[in-house]
This record gives sequence, structure tokens and C-alpha cells, in this order.
Amino acid sequence: MPARFVHLHVHSEYSLSDSTIRIKGLVKRCAQLGQPSVALTDRNNLFALVKFYRAAEGAGIKPVMGADISIADGDEPASTLTLLCRDHDGYLSLSRLLTRAWMEGHRTDGVVVRPDWLRDCNTGLFAIAGRHGPAAKLLAGGRDDLARQWYTQWREVFDERLFLQLTRCGFDDEAVHNALALQVSSDLSLPVVAGNDVRFLDAEGFDAHEARVCISTGRVLDDPRRPKLYTREQYLKSGDEMAALFDDVPDAIDNTLALAQRCNLELRLGTYYLPAYPVPSEHTLDTWIRSQSHEGLEERLAKYPLAPGHTRESYVERLDVELDVICKMGFPGYFLIVSDFIKWAKEHDIPVGPGRGSGAGSLVAWALKITDIDPLPYDLLFERFLNPERVSMPDFDIDFCMDRRDEVIDYVAAKYGRDRVSQIITYGTMAAKAVVRDSGRVLGYPYGFVDGVAKLVPMTLGIGLDDALGRTEKSRSDDAWRSDELIARYNDEDDVRDLLDLALQLEDLTRNAGKHAGGVVIAPSPLSDFCPLFAEHDEGGRGRNPVTQLDKDDVESVGLVKFDFLGLRTLTIIDWAVKAINARRAAAGEAPLDIAALPLDDVESYKLFARGDTVAVFQFESRGMRELLKRAQPDTFEDIIALAALFRPGPLGSGMDKEWVDRKHGRTDVTYPHPSLEPVLSPTYGVIVYQEQVMQIAQVLAGYSLGGADLLRRAMGKKKAEEMAKERAKFEAGSAANGVDPKVATSIFDLMEKFAEYGFNKSHSAAYALVAYQTAWLKVHYPAEFMAAVLSSDMDNTDKVTGFLTEARAMGLEVLPPDVNASAFMFEAIDPQTIRYGLGAVKGVGRGACENVVEARLQGGVYTDILDFCRRVDSARMNKRTLEALINAGALDALGKNRASLMLQLPEALKATDQLTRNRNAGIVDMFGSSAGGDDALHIDLPECEEWPLKQKLEGERETLGHYLSGHPLDPYREELQALVGTDLGQLDSLWAARDQKGGGNSWRPETQVIIAGQVTSIRKRGDSQAFVLLEDGRGRLECGFFADASNEYAHLLTRDRILIIEGGLREDEFSGGFALRVKRCWDFHAVCPEHARRLSLRLDLRVPGTMARVEQVLAQHRPGRTALRLDLLLPTGAAGTLEVNGTQSIRADAELPGTLRAQPGVRIARLDMAKPWAG
Repeated sequence: MPARFVHLHVHSEYSLSDSTIRIKGLVKRCAQLGQPSVALTDRNNLFALVKFYRAAEGAGIKPVMGADISIADGDEPASTLTLLCRDHDGYLSLSRLLTRAWMEGHRTDGVVVRPDWLRDCNTGLFAIAGRHGPAAKLLAGGRDDLARQWYTQWREVFDERLFLQLTRCGFDDEAVHNALALQVSSDLSLPVVAGNDVRFLDAEGFDAHEARVCISTGRVLDDPRRPKLYTREQYLKSGDEMAALFDDVPDAIDNTLALAQRCNLELRLGTYYLPAYPVPSEHTLDTWIRSQSHEGLEERLAKYPLAPGHTRESYVERLDVELDVICKMGFPGYFLIVSDFIKWAKEHDIPVGPGRGSGAGSLVAWALKITDIDPLPYDLLFERFLNPERVSMPDFDIDFCMDRRDEVIDYVAAKYGRDRVSQIITYGTMAAKAVVRDSGRVLGYPYGFVDGVAKLVPMTLGIGLDDALGRTEKSRSDDAWRSDELIARYNDEDDVRDLLDLALQLEDLTRNAGKHAGGVVIAPSPLSDFCPLFAEHDEGGRGRNPVTQLDKDDVESVGLVKFDFLGLRTLTIIDWAVKAINARRAAAGEAPLDIAALPLDDVESYKLFARGDTVAVFQFESRGMRELLKRAQPDTFEDIIALAALFRPGPLGSGMDKEWVDRKHGRTDVTYPHPSLEPVLSPTYGVIVYQEQVMQIAQVLAGYSLGGADLLRRAMGKKKAEEMAKERAKFEAGSAANGVDPKVATSIFDLMEKFAEYGFNKSHSAAYALVAYQTAWLKVHYPAEFMAAVLSSDMDNTDKVTGFLTEARAMGLEVLPPDVNASAFMFEAIDPQTIRYGLGAVKGVGRGACENVVEARLQGGVYTDILDFCRRVDSARMNKRTLEALINAGALDALGKNRASLMLQLPEALKATDQLTRNRNAGIVDMFGSSAGGDDALHIDLPECEEWPLKQKLEGERETLGHYLSGHPLDPYREELQALVGTDLGQLDSLWAARDQKGGGNSWRPETQVIIAGQVTSIRKRGDSQAFVLLEDGRGRLECGFFADASNEYAHLLTRDRILIIEGGLREDEFSGGFALRVKRCWDFHAVCPEHARRLSLRLDLRVPGTMARVEQVLAQHRPGRTALRLDLLLPTGAAGTLEVNGTQSIRADAELPGTLRAQPGVRIARLDMAKPWAG
């Protein structure tokens, strides 16, 4: 029988700075070793509290909760005390201490608990002082008298709750500390406990642990100066190993078990603690929610029509049914809290989404203004949100405008108490690519080598290293999850194997703490009564932006109620667009637009959906969705709801979308599994699309309550055979009682089971379909305002700006360039067909600088020249680099002859304005008579010069705007490329549609062979065998993948700005929603021209003096050659003639020649005819 021993000092991965121990692995190892209990004592946190508690309880091991706290007075070096929770009081004490440490105890070396705090707050805590404790630090400094004094003082504080830890891990200072601890134990009657300062599970885990420590400290394993803080002995030893290690102090072993038996913290999981919502004195929560709901419903019905087939009475009846359930389950306070902060947001002009998730199925939520979609017209079910037969917290996810969401959170914190409201923690982990890079760094491998290995890990979302190495089932069957080159290098190269073996041990370990995107908890008392807080370092030792130390699942487990405050960029776009529209309408004397009151029957909006013109339309903008829209031709709001639900991998893979489309358009008969199901399935033409329909089928056919039907839906989703057998029997019995043929009932249950896998939450789909409809309506009726808002929302993403500008022009909108005399910070609609570029979209120009430009213009009028501009803007916000960016972007074009002149004038203008500023500050009157308080008149000569070449001008635009505005580098070659290739990158949809018409390909990833051309704008490589090149031609863009042989053969051509002609397979790109191309062959356009030019055709107007001489001068520089000439001549007499020239007069063609000739006066046409290099 193993020795009865308990490890009381164990760090897990949640210590962040050390330990490779995962919670499940810890519990499993303790069970294997027969250890009855184990303590988790992470550094200054309880991150793993609930996970550890549940895992240990589930394995029959007693969990002991605690933490290693750093303790120090002032700026003295921190010591460590291990605190264990005796009971719930101990948990509260530890929670409050840790919260205070993170909120008030920040130092440059981390956070600390002050000794006074511990003296005042230690109820229910055991303290263990070991070799890192305060007394041990004093002892190490030669002050054993003060060390004994420390034990004496804290013996008075903790009484019999203070323990001394002995360790024998192989550290130099252990023997001295252990000797003192044993002496003090005898003198003060303090018990000793044996410990092993556990940091890894087994002896083999030391090297990986050292690497983990190096990753967190930024060290390299071979660094001779690296502190050696750990030994190979700090693994989870068995009871027998520990007993043998301390065979001379058996009490130290026995005391661990005795102390663990005294620790009896029971977490109260699953009990909810709602914050108190203030109601008028004459009301209770139940009566107040009823009163508010009925009032709210009256307001709604006064504004919105009744659903077909419903009366006011049926609305009130549904409302009362929901209210009964809400009150019975004890959740009126939850609804009232959510309603309150949503109403506050709307009153303060903060956009709020119409709903999200199953909450849109509640009529009470609609009445209380929580949601903005009436659930009755769309058969949205309350029970899908709150099931009276299954007690669980309601969970409203609320979308707010991205920019102003924090204002709502701040309102909630002010209302309920800042110590009671917090956001929720998230944990960052070491993901596959990152852990390879981190491991390579600590091993000291060269960056290029490590980066090359990391890039071999596929980009597939959620991939692990086991997947990439082909060790999992999915990676063996799907090459998107596997890297054959990585596998080969792992097998062949020792360094790669060592790197990946280390990375595999560290992968997915928790490495840092962050903040959940939208989760907020509101507690009925200070949050530290439930869990400790974690905070970033602010000033003066204080923390800021506190978050709970428990993540979103665990924080609910301990009883805190979570509210999701999510930021949705689309709401911001709608808000900006509506404000711009209403400014225009107000100027025209029209009533303001109420976007929430749009009629849902606008024909033009449905035509836009049916055309697939849904770029920038919420949830409908991907290429795949646009293809589905063209097939579906939606013409009702129900259709939009259905399509939002159908466009997901499950339904698309099962063919549900095709069946739905065919039934809608009469190509397939609309049938129902049973006549009684027509009312349920008719909105989706007999196809089961929604989870709510599965519930309604069970209700109609088998007599289920909707609550019971929700349980059935959940059981189907979990696919547990035992549960499904029970539900099948119940369904068949209920159907038989309703007179349904048993065979029909069985087949319908099978059908439900199949579709439950793919069915979507209709409430969520309907709410998001409403947002989609609003954006489509705006795009149709107010295109300039809508696209200006869309462009402004992604100003910092030049790729998106480029795509949206292409769409705006395709819509017939004119986009004016940036201009300091006209532009605002954001893009603006200046009339129904024109958008002005926003200054904020110029790279290198911050918001403050843009707003200063606009403010100075409003105060002093338009700028006259660059000197006037420099004089009037704030030089602190507008430095030389910012001004250069504005010149390159064309934003200062109105202030000078050309950009080259402006760049020439800039140093002089800056020098003069700088001198003026110094004079003004010194109170000096200069030679022009200006002084502080004067009009600052300033005049200098501004030199001028010829404009830059087009290439330089365009390069400046690309650097500052992310794209070309004045033209495109391909423009001089566009005629030749069009003649050669026959298409451009703006016509990819047409190329793909032509492939469909040919009936091409039925493979799982169909493609069509195309030949395209464009300029290389970016290149990324994955290992030595894959390269991805982004081509762009001013009309569109396309990513081209070079794999295996193509990657090697054409590697020398893959350089930025090169113009390439590519042949390959065009396919849909699921990741981007656009297209991608798999390269077969590739040519450099500049090399193709001289090799494949057959004839240069010129049309010359000889009535223009000197035309032939100028042309001949250009051609002479291109002889001798083998390309024939054809000259179409318009003679001074008005006669015309043709001349064919070859032989010694043939020329040497190149890509630049046609453009050079076109620039000559009198040249009307210059065309180079080329043979197609792929045709030979």
C-alpha cells in the first residue's frame, strides 16, 4: 500500500510563468499514484479553481484549493507564502487578498500582498512557509534571529494554522532552511510538512519545463547567465518516493495528509446569484416586470402591425405565458437589468442590434425593448430561449456599436457598483505555429530555420502539431490538416525532430491572460465574494481594467450571471449612414429616416439580393452566398431568414440549399411528411431548416410540450443513443395517440434526427436577417452614404478599402481623391452619387492630425498653398513624414503645380513656419512686421518643377493609400495584355459563370482552366515547396498558389511589381469568399514581349509636323530586330496608305515600346501583336 502522502505545493500551467502541468494530467497522475488528495497553489491566482475542483471530484480525489502569494512591504524583495483554503471563509479571504494584490499591489516585478493585508484578512486560511518564504529570505541574508522572530510573530497571527515546509529537491540552500525549520518547529510547536514544489508531472518533463520558463522570461536555454531556479526533482513524486526522501522526518509526511483532511472547501456550483434590480417600493420584481411588459407591448402594437392570424388578445396571452415562466424560474431581475441598459444605450444614441441568438424568440424581450423583432410573425419560440422544463440561466447576447460599447459597460458599473461589475478573463495558449517559433528561439536555432519549419504548419483553423504531423484521423484523411513536407523533415532531420518534440510538449499550455470580447458579470455584492479579480498594471501600483480570474464557463459555475456585450461593426456602419442620410433629408426639409421601422417588402432590396449584389451587405457578402442568392432569387423576408440559416457547411453539404431552391421555384413539388405539418413547414417549402421546426413537429405530431420538444432537440444534437431511444419511444407513442401511422411516425422521427444535425436557430437567423435587410435597403436607396460608412469602418485595412472602392465604382459612384481642402477624417457622401475620400485612410496620418486639418480649414477657410497649410496646422500633430504622406496620397494636389513641386517646396515651408513659431513664442517682430497677435503674414518663393514619372507617382499612392488612385502601373501595357489574355481580374465571376455553363467538373473542389495577368503586389512562402502570390491589375485581385514543381520552376519570377501571365485552375476560395488559382504555368510579360512579338502596328498622322522623324528616332533605338512593322499613314494631303516593313527595318520589340510611341505627337495607334506563349 502506497504511503499516505499529499502534495500541498503544486503549480499548474495557469501559473503562466512556470509549470507544464495540465489539470487533467495532474488529476490522472494522482489517481494512478493512489494519492487521496492534492493541492493546487498557482502563483497569485485562482485561474484553475473550478476546472481543478471538478476534475478532482470527478476522479474521486479531494481537491485542496490555494495559491502561492507574493508578499512584501514597500519595495523589498518579494517572498512567497503558500495559502490553503480551510473552508468557504478561507476561500473568501484568499479571493479578497488576491483581488487586492491585483488592484493595489502592482510592482515592476509583479503583484504583491502587503503583510498588513494578510494580518487583517486570514480567516479560514492555512499558511505554509517554505524555502522561498520571508523567514527563509532573512536566513539567507544571515539574519537567523530575525527569521526566528518572523515565525514567532506569524505564529501569533495564524495560531495552529501556520506550517513549515521542508523540501529536498536538490537546492543548495535547502539544508540550512530545513535545519532552521525543524528547530523552530520544536521551539514553537509548529508542524512541518514535506513538499516537492511540483512543476512538472514526471522526471522526463524537466527539459520541457525549463523551455517553458525561458519562453516566459525571454531567455535561451544555453544562456550561461540564466538563473537556475528549478531542479530535475520537482516532479509529482509518489507517496513512497516522498516517504523515502523524508524517512528521518516521518511527521512531515503524515502532516500533509492531516492538513489536507482539515481543508474542506466546498464550491457552491450551479446556484445563481442575481444582482438586485431596483423597483418602485409598491412593486416586487414579479409585478414590475409584468407591468413594464404589458406597457411595452401596448407601445409596440401601437407602432407595428399584428402578425397574420393573431389578435391583440393572442399577443397578451403569449406574453402572460412567458411572464409566468420567467417569474416561476426566478429570472425577472435578469430581464429587467438587460432591458434597463439597452434602453439607456438607445436613449444615449448608442446603436443596439435587433437581437441575437434564441433571445429573439421572446415576446417579453420585444415588449421590454431588449430585442427589435416581433417573434410571432416568424414562429419564433420562447422555449428555445428559456425552457421551463430545464432550469438554466437565460443568456441574452447583445450587439452594440463597436465604438461605444464600453460606454454601456461603464453605465452598468456605475449603476450596480464598480466593485460588482467586471469583464471576464480569457487565456491565451501556445498555438501550433507560435509554439514552434518559441521553442526554436529558446533552443537557440537560427530564425530562418525556425520560421521555415513554422510556415510548414498548415493555415487550417484549429490545427495542432499532431494534425500537421499526420498523427490524427482527420489529418490522415484530409491533406488540409497535414503537411507532408513537415512530416518528411521531421523524419529526416534531427534538428527538426528535436524542435517539434519540444513544441509538442508545450503546445496549448496557457501562456497569458486577456479579456473576453464581450462577457460582463454583475454580482449582488463585491465580486471578490465570488471570485478574485485580475487586472493590468496602471500607475501608482494600482490595477486597471479588472477581469474575473475565472473564465466565462467557470464564472457562471460559481453563480455569477454573465451578460454578453458584443461589438458589431455593422451597427456602427448603419448608424453613420443613417446620420449622414438624415443630415441630407433635414437640409431638404424631409422627415428623418427611422431604420428600425423599415417596411420589409421593399422590391428593390429583394432585387439586390436576387442579383447577388451584396458586397458589404451583412452576412451576405461572401462569394458563395452571392452565388446562392442568384440561384434562390429571394423575394420575401422569410426567404432571407432561410438563406442566412442555409449558408453553412452542414446544410450546403447535405444539399438542403438545392432542395429549398428547387421547391421555391417549382422545379420540385412541395410536399410535407404529414398533412398536419404544413403550417410548420410551409415557410420553408417543406424543408426542415430550423431547430424550431423540429420542436414544432414534435408538438404537433406527438403532443410534446414545447419545453419537452426543446429537450428532444438537445438530445438529437448530442446524439446519445440511450437518450434517443427513450425519445423515439415517446415520440412514436405520442404520434400513435394522435392517430399517426406508426411507419409514418418512425420515418418522420428519422427525418427530424437527420435535420436536427443541420438545423439552425431561427431566432438568431431572423434577427441577423433584419440587419442584413437594413444594410441592403441602405445600399439600394442611399448608396453613397452607405458605401461612405462602409469605407470609413475599415479605413485602417487597405485591402478592404480597395475592395469596397471597386464595389463603389461598380455601383456607379464617383470617388473623389483625398483633399485637405474638402475631405473630412472619414469618407463622406457629398451628393447622392459622389463620395469624398477620408483623410483617415491615408497611412501615416493619425486621427488627431486629420481633425486638426479640418478644424483649421473650418476656422480660416481653404488652404491656398503648402506654406499656408504648414502655417495653420498644428506642427505637433503634423510632422514632415505626415506631410510627405499627404503629398504622396494626392491630398495636397490643390496646393501646388504638382506633387514633385510640393515635395520640393516642403522643406522650405517647414523651415519658414518653424522660424515663425519660434519668433511668435519669443515675441519677436520679424522683417514682415508680423508678431504674436498679428496675422502672421509670411511670404517666401515656392519653387516648381516637372511632375514625377507616372510610376513614381503611383508608387507614392500605393505606399500611402494601399492602392493606386491616379492610374495603375499596368495602364501602359493594358492594351497588349487585353489582346494577349482577353480578360482582366475584374471579370473572374464571368469566367467562373462560363465554366458553369459548360457544365464543368463535379469534383469536390471544381475548377476551370483560365489564363490571367496582373502585377505581383505581395508574396508569402510556406516552406520551400509552396508560394502564394497576390496579383492585381486595377480591376480586381487574385491569389495564385504555386505548389511543388510550379513553385520550384517559377521561383525566379516571383518578385514584387513584376507583371505575370499565369495559366492555371480557378477555384472558389472558401476562406476569403472569393477565388483562388492553382498555377500550372507562368510567364514574365516583359520577357514574353520580345520573344513572341509578331508585328508592331502604328497609325501615324503625318499632318502633325515631325511625326515620322520622332517615330523613326524611337524605332532606330530598337534595331536590328525580328518584329515586322505595319504603318497606316494619314498623309498631309488627306490621303491614307499602308506600308509593311520588315527585313533590316524590323525592330526589336519590348514591353515599353508601344507606350513610348503612344506618347509621341501624331501617333494615333501603337499596337504590338504577339503570339500566345501557351499555344505552342
